[in-house]
Amino acid sequence: MNEKQQTIVGMFDKIAPTYDVANRILSFGTDISWRKEGIKKALELGNSTNPQILDVATGTGDMLVFWQKAVEGEARYIGVDPSVGMLEVAKQKVSFAGFEVGYAQKLPFESEKFDFLSISYGFRNVTEKEEAVKEFARVLKNGGRLLILEFAKNVSKNPFRIAAQWYVKKVLPWLGGLISGNLSAYRYLPNSIEGFLTRDEIVAMLERNGFECEVAKDFSFGVSSLLIAKKK
Repeated sequence: MNEKQQTIVGMFDKIAPTYDVANRILSFGTDISWRKEGIKKALELGNSTNPQILDVATGTGDMLVFWQKAVEGEARYIGVDPSVGMLEVAKQKVSFAGFEVGYAQKLPFESEKFDFLSISYGFRNVTEKEEAVKEFARVLKNGGRLLILEFAKNVSKNPFRIAAQWYVKKVLPWLGGLISGNLSAYRYLPNSIEGFLTRDEIVAMLERNGFECEVAKDFSFGVSSLLIAKKK
């Protein structure tokens, strides 16, 4: 992997022990409802009978916990992440899933293996996004669903959106640094959002790489975006 990707992974290794606490405090818990809605919709659209579920950039395994609560019956859960520090926390927290060290742009799995693939708030951190989307298509079964939750770039002048941007730029880095002891890691977040894609640009990337986008919506006036796409 390139040097920038390695730097990002190293940053997440350092903040892994406090990551879950910081996430809940900094988002005021709103990410919980976003995750639940995304998973519910994906299960409605895809094969929910004994599904194989892969969570990419799984971090501490948070998204897998929500998958397991939503799925009725048996399922197989796997989380993959390049951060060993994050996976150490995930293995302690999530006993029902398997975990692998790996990158989104080079997934260590056979082709057409999974019914669902999710990546929540980790797509921004992938330096080779187009390659990652191609890998998502490779490991999903035909008709499988890709679920993306992300802080997409948004240029809206909505007052709520402007207030949210101020919070992310001015308040969140300071609070995150206070909780984690790593100010630079939480300064990275607003910078990564500003340099990221818009929701429509993500949709276009998916559709030129073997997906049909079925859901593209915003939460909280564009603070977070949900995309669900079907592998053609």
